[in-house]
Amino acid sequence: MKKQQIPTLSSTFEQAVTAALAQQGQGAPRMAVALSGGLDSSALLHLAHAYAQAHGVALYAFHVHHGLSANADAWLAHCEQACAALGVTFEARRVQLANQQKSGTEAAARKVRYAALGALCAAHEIKLLLTAHHLDDQAETVLLQLLRGSGPAGLSGMDAANAAPELLANPGLVMARPLLPASRKQLAAYVAEHNIAYINDESNDDPRFARNALRHKVMPALDEAFPGYQERFARSAQHAQSAQRLLTELAQQDLALCLVDDCIDIAKLRMLSLDRGYNMLRHWFGTRQLRMPSAAWLAEMVAQLLEARDGAQPLVTHPDCHVRRHRDRLHITPKLADLEGTREDEFDKTPGTTFHWNGETELAFPAYGGVLHFDPAGEGEGGLAADWLRGQPLLIEFRKGGERLKPAHNRPTRGLKYHYQALDIPAWERSRLPVVSAGKQVLFAAGVGMDCNHLVDEGASRWRLRWQAV
Repeated sequence: MKKQQIPTLSSTFEQAVTAALAQQGQGAPRMAVALSGGLDSSALLHLAHAYAQAHGVALYAFHVHHGLSANADAWLAHCEQACAALGVTFEARRVQLANQQKSGTEAAARKVRYAALGALCAAHEIKLLLTAHHLDDQAETVLLQLLRGSGPAGLSGMDAANAAPELLANPGLVMARPLLPASRKQLAAYVAEHNIAYINDESNDDPRFARNALRHKVMPALDEAFPGYQERFARSAQHAQSAQRLLTELAQQDLALCLVDDCIDIAKLRMLSLDRGYNMLRHWFGTRQLRMPSAAWLAEMVAQLLEARDGAQPLVTHPDCHVRRHRDRLHITPKLADLEGTREDEFDKTPGTTFHWNGETELAFPAYGGVLHFDPAGEGEGGLAADWLRGQPLLIEFRKGGERLKPAHNRPTRGLKYHYQALDIPAWERSRLPVVSAGKQVLFAAGVGMDCNHLVDEGASRWRLRWQAV
């Protein structure tokens, strides 16, 4: 039997990049390398440069200057010189970290770094970004996720290539990891063989960072006791990826069953087993680009929202949104800033804002969260006479309770609560819908419409009110 030839680092890299470029479609091929200047990305740069020359691909290298180290300027200069020596187009971007206390320095640096790389790729119309993640990085990622108690999605580790529109802020960009099958030892040997200069980032030796603690303390012990553990971890990650794909397919089917008008039908959700329900709800959050809830939070949310009494409108707060129940459906609603003068209860007790209309087509009311439009009434449509409207002191305010409105001459006058219920407007939306009055007479209620008592069908200049939330 002929002995199987072990693929070289260069051949493995070439196969991965060729496959990634083939997905980019028509146009002159171009790609970028994320270059920190360290051993891994320096090896990546040289491999990418050789590939680009052999295949006529335009190559760029992008460096992100975080400003966290006293050596950051020297690292930028090193990367620039390395690219100049190879004739690779180079660009760097300086960034500042935000919310370090909330997420930690490592997470904050990662967030701004990828956003900067995404922006650089967009500026140069590049759709393929190469990173230097390798086999040991994959093993560390899987172990970190295991220590965090992650499920199949986390234990899947890193994909060979994927889009990350939120992380990169660039929906058209694909991030590929052509070195993922290669070990750190292979990269070190490649760098030594080709005499490639690289920098050492001192933060990689800081054991306060979880990944560094694993890299310097745990992984050497694993390597001694279980040689080749990295390949086995990678194999486990592939199994987890397969399991996650099956879970995603099932979640897509279940979500299609349960989703009604972008909400979850509770009766249909109850038909699913608890595990399938949790899986579908996680997928629902993912489709809305929301952070994945923990298992404990998800269980508590389901218990609160599904066990609430009929007619109740419970609310569960997620870091990125609110999840509410209304008429046996689950709604995801945004977290909105409090509006001036609003209260937590349904009725606002603060005075409104008086104003006069002088023929404007729109008036902004930031305190009420929107713009009041004045639209010309159509032919045969009732409207407020312009002369009459100009002479009225008008008042805009949030509902206080007791307001009544008659939508048409052939319909009875009803309280706003009745109209809101008839129009299926949830309570949380009602509290942000203002009312416009002239004296004690309601002229217009946002979400409901005009009161007919002051509308006229004739006249050259007739106006109708319309509210637009902003």
